[in-house]
Amino acid sequence: QSQLVESGGGLVQPGGSLQLSCASSGITMDYHAIAWFRQAPGKEREQVACIAGDDGTSTSYTDAVKGRFTISRDHAEKKVVLAMNRVRPEDTAVYYCAAPVNKWSRCYTRDKDFEIWGQGIQVTVSS
Repeated sequence: QSQLVESGGGLVQPGGSLQLSCASSGITMDYHAIAWFRQAPGKEREQVACIAGDDGTSTSYTDAVKGRFTISRDHAEKKVVLAMNRVRPEDTAVYYCAAPVNKWSRCYTRDKDFEIWGQGIQVTVSS
């Protein structure tokens, strides 16, 4: 069964940086669009960033993180990284990485188009 695993979460001070990684035990990461979602307490899950699987490089971001977060592929380590810079308290959430089952896809915007999910990892921004 395909599975994604997140790592790198934790506590970070406002204005600091954190790097999340997403790796897989069942899919070839380079072939799939990979998205990061987050869900804060009492809020709906939202897509934070996505890197496409068709060209492997196109990216998209929610407005709240544009210019602060960067999603990229680490081909050597076979993972996708979310670099979070200048973090804010409102970035506090459980972060999930997700992928569609089909390969070579563009970035989808709906949760239901992503069938493979990680367990989630907590990111807390606080002084």
